[in-house]
Amino acid sequence: MPKFFPFCHSPATFRVHLRHRPQQRVAQPSKDRPRLAALYFKWVTACALSLQATLSLALAADLPAVTPSDFPQDDLEHVLLGRDLFFDPLLSGNRNISCASCHHGVLGSADAVPLSVGEGGIGLGKRRRGTSSAPAARHIPRNAPAIFNLGASDFTTLFHDGRVALDPDALFGIQMPDGNALERPATSLLSAQALLPVLSPEEMAGTEGENDIATAVAAGQIRGPGGAWAKLAARVEAVPDYRARFTALKDSAAPLHISDIGNAIGAFIAFEFRADQSPFDAYLRGEAEALTAPQARGMALFYGKATCSSCHAGRFQTDNSFHAIGIPQIGPGKDHASRADHGRSAITGDPKDDYCFRTPSLRNVALTAPYGHSGAYASLEAVVRHHLAPRESLMAFDPTIAPLPALAGYGAVTPEMPSPEELERIKAAITLDIPPLTKSELSDIISFLHALTDPNSIGGKLGAPASVPSGLPVDSILD
Repeated sequence: MPKFFPFCHSPATFRVHLRHRPQQRVAQPSKDRPRLAALYFKWVTACALSLQATLSLALAADLPAVTPSDFPQDDLEHVLLGRDLFFDPLLSGNRNISCASCHHGVLGSADAVPLSVGEGGIGLGKRRRGTSSAPAARHIPRNAPAIFNLGASDFTTLFHDGRVALDPDALFGIQMPDGNALERPATSLLSAQALLPVLSPEEMAGTEGENDIATAVAAGQIRGPGGAWAKLAARVEAVPDYRARFTALKDSAAPLHISDIGNAIGAFIAFEFRADQSPFDAYLRGEAEALTAPQARGMALFYGKATCSSCHAGRFQTDNSFHAIGIPQIGPGKDHASRADHGRSAITGDPKDDYCFRTPSLRNVALTAPYGHSGAYASLEAVVRHHLAPRESLMAFDPTIAPLPALAGYGAVTPEMPSPEELERIKAAITLDIPPLTKSELSDIISFLHALTDPNSIGGKLGAPASVPSGLPVDSILD
């Protein structure tokens, strides 16, 4: 009998019970027979449920353990160069925001707010806001996703809508948005995706007329000489320290290309945000006692009755696909006019993909609140409860529970919800259907989700540098 069979008496234990029964019980009065039959039925039912749980645990146990070979092996000097670029505001149009502003190690590789204040903001996390003298124009349309383990070979698609994905038919094997195709090969998906936030007006580029990057983006000039990517590469090359380090790494003084910058940032993200030393990882390595009893029960539910793994599949808990689960739409969405966000269908053009978003990995999920493509839910329990009744949860959502950082000065603002008609369209698209769970089962699933936390990854492997080569200020949690 497996070690993880804690759910009912084993056959051996039951035989002990039989062996020690008083002999006279063989001939019980007829009035006791219904009670005995009920007890027997209860035992059979418990063992059937135990068998289901055992099979579910066996499914999880069949998953291969995560090993170093699942991640890229990169030169530490390349990683450190990528770290400086990740924290350097030089890559933003107005030189005032970095990748780390929305994906910081001390904030669970994200930024701890439903929707970020990007370009124009100051500070980190819940202290981030626009200033009264230079307010941010609007919130970033979607929640900043956690980036743990995205360097692992299991991941084949990135961004909430999957606009960057492995594709053998695409140029250099990576699908990119229209007009933003790679100019040179990227060493990984992470290297490719790093080239897109720098083009977003809300995230890093800024507004047309504010700077040369934003103006080029607004004109659709991204690729080639004079494009936004070339302008950013020239900025980095003009910093002597960056130029010298790239020359040493590449053993070449050839002009920097944006792909060089993306490859360095991708190397850093893969190294910095690797999280594969959780209790769940220990379990996958064969340490059956790595999980507590509630965590083991939660894992059995996750990979069994609760059907969580039908989307959150495998060892990183993602099927790399897209599903409509009705997370409430807060903030501007991708359509600022109607406060709508059609998700995957905006990329594919297929109505069947309306309101579908990528299944996120759940590694370190306890560290990465708030949850959902819009960051609508602030706690694990709240977002799990949404999964149990998504239609009712969507229609009853109270936006006051998801305040957004102010666009001008300290404080918070209540997000606006879409029109009733848009809510009905989101509701109609929902395909999520999870069987009812008891309160204790819900608690066990949440316990399992906590078992996905790697304590060694909290804060990142290297952390923020004290300074960056451009000399620009590094965002501080104290601002």
